[in-house]
Amino acid sequence: MEKSKSDINRRQFLKNGAVAVAALGAVGAGVNYLKHFNEESDKILLRPPGAVIEDDFIYACIKCGLCVQICPIEAIKLAGISDGLSYGTPYIDTRAQACDFSCDAMQCVETCPTAALNFLPFKKAGENALLEHQKENPTPGPDYNPFIVQSLAMKSNTKMGIAVTNHETCLARNGKSFKGVPREDGFEGVYRSPNPKRKERKASSVNDHVFDRELCDLCVTECPIGDTAIIMEEKTRRNGEKIWRPIVLDGCTGCGVCEMVCPTTPSSIFIEKLETA
Repeated sequence: MEKSKSDINRRQFLKNGAVAVAALGAVGAGVNYLKHFNEESDKILLRPPGAVIEDDFIYACIKCGLCVQICPIEAIKLAGISDGLSYGTPYIDTRAQACDFSCDAMQCVETCPTAALNFLPFKKAGENALLEHQKENPTPGPDYNPFIVQSLAMKSNTKMGIAVTNHETCLARNGKSFKGVPREDGFEGVYRSPNPKRKERKASSVNDHVFDRELCDLCVTECPIGDTAIIMEEKTRRNGEKIWRPIVLDGCTGCGVCEMVCPTTPSSIFIEKLETA
């Protein structure tokens, strides 16, 4: 007997419904699986510049990977399955590869399609910096470059984390010098040195930079933000002995260059994540 069109439609509806229920069950199982690992894991991921608060970030991020693709120094990685609900979301391991702002324009933030990385604060910072510069320099010279003014303001407005020093192992705090390349043989990290004597505008291998310092100060001299983020300060101990120590300031962005170039193992300076509003 020939089946009616309504019977066919009814069977197709039931079939599609069964598939949908199975799919939802699989998704639910996956979410529960990820939640389990999220609750068990104590790993705290450092997010790229502009990340909204973590509870919002893991749902706002659609795991498209655009921020990973656009980063010129490949500082951004994607979290693995063991990272629970963070699976597939971007993070930065600053000891392995710091964010040195080589892009100059916060490209990872600009390219984010969902504002999980929020560009608005950087946009406002750049605009305000231009206004301030125009007030102070109503007739700028021929070398004036508004992009440089905006770029510096945007970088300085970044708050991924804050650098923290280990007093016991820090070479500077212990009055020790440093000579040689910062990291172990085969280390692949790169950065663009802020040293004005180095003319290259592209990032180069960390171990292409050979240092000879009477007192180790790499965390200070190699910081891409400068003396608003970290300085070397003299301190007099109770016994009258004078020592020098790195002091992290409010301008620290948590970019992690200091951690990446620190020559001690493990690093004597590391980045703690900050929650942003």
